[in-house]
Amino acid sequence: MRTICLYFQVHQPNRIRRYRFFDIGNDHYYWDDYTNRSILRKVAEKCYLPANKVFLKLIKEWGRRFKISYSLSGAILEQFEMFAPDVLDSFKKLADTGCVEFLAETYAHSLVSMKCKIEFAEQVKQHSEKIEKLFGQKPKVFRNTELIYSDSIGEMVAEMGFNAMLTEGAKHILGWKSPNFLYCNAINPKLKVLLRNFRLSDDITFRFSNQAWSEWPLTADKLIGWINTFDPKENLINLFMDYETFGEHQWAETGIFNFIKSIPEKALANSITFSTPSEAAAHLDPVSAIHVPNPISWADEERDLTAWLGNELQDEAFSSLYALAPKVKKCNDPEIKRDYNYLQTSDHFYYMCTKWFSDGDVHKYFNPYNSPYEAYINYMNALSDFIDRLDKLCPDTDEKDHDVLPVKKTVHLPKKKAAVKAKKTSAKSTEKKTVKPIVPKSKVTATKTAKATPAKASHSKTKGDIKRKNKITLKKNIRHTEAKTKKNKASIHSAKTSPRKITKVVASKNIKARIKKSKVVAGKLKSKKPLFAKTLKPVSAKIKAKAKVKDVFPKKKINIVLPKIKPSQKKIVSKTRAGQIKVVALI
Repeated sequence: MRTICLYFQVHQPNRIRRYRFFDIGNDHYYWDDYTNRSILRKVAEKCYLPANKVFLKLIKEWGRRFKISYSLSGAILEQFEMFAPDVLDSFKKLADTGCVEFLAETYAHSLVSMKCKIEFAEQVKQHSEKIEKLFGQKPKVFRNTELIYSDSIGEMVAEMGFNAMLTEGAKHILGWKSPNFLYCNAINPKLKVLLRNFRLSDDITFRFSNQAWSEWPLTADKLIGWINTFDPKENLINLFMDYETFGEHQWAETGIFNFIKSIPEKALANSITFSTPSEAAAHLDPVSAIHVPNPISWADEERDLTAWLGNELQDEAFSSLYALAPKVKKCNDPEIKRDYNYLQTSDHFYYMCTKWFSDGDVHKYFNPYNSPYEAYINYMNALSDFIDRLDKLCPDTDEKDHDVLPVKKTVHLPKKKAAVKAKKTSAKSTEKKTVKPIVPKSKVTATKTAKATPAKASHSKTKGDIKRKNKITLKKNIRHTEAKTKKNKASIHSAKTSPRKITKVVASKNIKARIKKSKVVAGKLKSKKPLFAKTLKPVSAKIKAKAKVKDVFPKKKINIVLPKIKPSQKKIVSKTRAGQIKVVALI
């Protein structure tokens, strides 16, 4: 048997007065009560009161066979108490029927689940107490702000004692899976997860009165027919929508109230039942765990958090707000607590959204500001005034503690401990005095004045020995090469030839490092790279044979391709010293 769960979100934000109309630093009341009251009364007359009347009538008609659920934020409950007590009474009548379940959520309809676990739990507890006080029910199922969910958030909700949670059946999370099943949390399987069928829910919320829609008009028969086309194993259909859909977003003239009146009859005639989310979680078994590593929501096409935390304006306002949480917690002023709750409402960050693509019309519809930048300026002005109030009422105790100097306390040790301590100190002092590096007089370097520990002295001694050895070998190698050059010069003169001028041996820059690694064998320095920039070059092959001096830089063999010449042309060639043929000219 297939089950339908109907959920309705009821939330109205506390709008902040425009910064032009309150004096920052003097006027500390930020809320536009006139606008809040006028909007609430308008929505109450068009939606809350008539919709509650319709659902109360359906419950009386169908009894326990028809059930619905509500998610009312703490902000809307306070507005009902101040501006619309008649609406609150109508919800209490629905609660008395026993066919209505109230869900838990954050009291301020905030994004605190993304920031602070402790504050998140406190807000949920505050909201649950409010629901129990007004309607006599202790919530068992949790619905986070804007259906925000992730594996870690679900784990926190399970730790709070809830047995089920509602979230969005996002496509990028489900993949080929269907949202019409009961799932469980990937970290804590005890928490059941109910997924919203966003296609059917959005058909009612956004496309009901759209005459350009191919399925218009939407009727109860058509909706139940779509549900019957699902696989028989898909036994749970979660329809979640804003309560303002009935009468506010979709006016009464569109036939939205007649549509909702006809749903129970059509559904029950097709063996489709209605249940509350706690009943569905208790009677159905989860088919598998749903893995949601990154937070999802029910907003926009992306189904992520970019509607609230998608640009630098939102991130700056969000981080500035929650940086005050530790200080607010220490403050006992009820007005500070109230204002901090209202400032956390997710709508303030929603107004700062700069997305104007597929969901731009939706953002414009719900935004009372002309631009997101105006929303940001207005919010930050109120927040800066709130920070000033907080600093005056609850000054930072840590700063005061720095001003007070700590009192020094004398500690008297026992005699035995004092004696042991004295022995240790004396032993350390003797070690420092007696241990000295012993260096022979022949090996004393120029760094006599440097004071070093025994370990450092031995280390410097080995380094000094290595440097001296390197200098000695360098001098020997240079002398050896100079002697060889003199012998070569003498052999050249003895051959009675006219040798070229012998150039002076010039060492390269890295000669010291290279000589260090090389070995002197028969007057030749063997290394990977040549050591000298200039060498002796005898004039003829005979002298070269007598001198037995090889060039350090041997000439590379070059393959010369002779140019093609015509029969009428003659070429004049000459041989180079290496025996290569070179074309001088073509005649």
